[in-house]
Amino acid sequence: MSLAPLTGLDFVQRDGRWADLERLRSGNPMYDAVIEEIDGRRIRVGDHWLSDFASCNYLGFDLEPEIAAAIEPEVRRWGTHPSWSRLLGNPSIYPQIEERLTELLDAPDTLVLPTITHIHMSVLPILAGKGYVFLDSQAHKTIYDGSMYARGLGATVQRFRANDLEHLRELLRAAPGGVPKVIAMDGVNSMTGNAPDIAGFAALAREFGALLYVDDAHGFGVIGERAANEMSPYGIKGNAIVKFCGESYDNVVLVGGFSKSYSSLLAFLALPTWLKNHLKVSAPPYLYSGPAPTASLATVMAGFDVNEKRGDAIRADLYRKTMKVLDHVRGLGVFTPNTGSTPVIELPLAAGEDIDEVGKLLWERGIYVTLAAYPLVPRDQVGFRAQVTAANTDAELDQLNAVITELADAGKLRR
Repeated sequence: MSLAPLTGLDFVQRDGRWADLERLRSGNPMYDAVIEEIDGRRIRVGDHWLSDFASCNYLGFDLEPEIAAAIEPEVRRWGTHPSWSRLLGNPSIYPQIEERLTELLDAPDTLVLPTITHIHMSVLPILAGKGYVFLDSQAHKTIYDGSMYARGLGATVQRFRANDLEHLRELLRAAPGGVPKVIAMDGVNSMTGNAPDIAGFAALAREFGALLYVDDAHGFGVIGERAANEMSPYGIKGNAIVKFCGESYDNVVLVGGFSKSYSSLLAFLALPTWLKNHLKVSAPPYLYSGPAPTASLATVMAGFDVNEKRGDAIRADLYRKTMKVLDHVRGLGVFTPNTGSTPVIELPLAAGEDIDEVGKLLWERGIYVTLAAYPLVPRDQVGFRAQVTAANTDAELDQLNAVITELADAGKLRR
């Protein structure tokens, strides 16, 4: 009896890279969960209630009554989804958002598009052209994907060691002149929570006539410009890493999103006006994509108001809550790559420990986190990530710390 020939789908099913992740998806309650109810930062899956440390709603704007109340008036005005592409027509709330955002960021101009992934896949190739992308080795997968698409369109992609200015300098010096050069990297890293030396990278970009392209998805809304009257080390205003580092936007394009701190589906670039106008006729999301839902446009505008009135006090509370966990972790002698104070706390497992087993223990103890499994992260970085938000209660933080202690005592976490 002859075997049936393999089809294209058979090869996809047999791709071993995804075996660990598929095992978790099909057997671990932390993955592919159906969340049926929330109560603050408590979530219910079936009959099981958990404290949520997988949320990236850092400022708690998803639960702000003032922000939620802004949705209905705008939906009555614009419908649920004004589905023109932005090139054809913009509800007036779009330019209003860009005006408020430009002022907040103290940027030359801004352009908003649906998601950061859209931006990386469309704008990064335009900026690179037939030139060079110098890609941080720890850059987010979506920046990597955008770089690979740029390579397919003719760009050369070279990777430099994370936070290694001298390695990047060597690559820039060896690159030919007269072609575009883009340095692509994260701001606040989505796994480590650490921020790079933006001032150093910006200076290097200017020295070699390159463009520094920074994705600060996790920094926008949390960190901002420094001031004498700041209430926490996060600075004030939450206007992202460029201002936090005291830098200008010369040779810098900042990418960010509202989907984390502002709890809204929208993303942006801070950029010169001439480049904004160029992207209006060259970037596919502006040309072809429908806009963000009206509800998200409304919550972004309301978020600006709340940020202006109470944002710094919220960030001070977020800092206090974050340090409650970080101080506990460091006191236990448990390793976290987070060397600062941002609310992104990654905890790698000890060598040989099973992420499936650890995930199930966290679940049983009522703690919901982001499991970082291979191939989402390298094998030596497998573990879990807890994100602290302003909406988490102190009782929930105590519950998280107790479970971290239990895992540390059992030798499950890297020392």
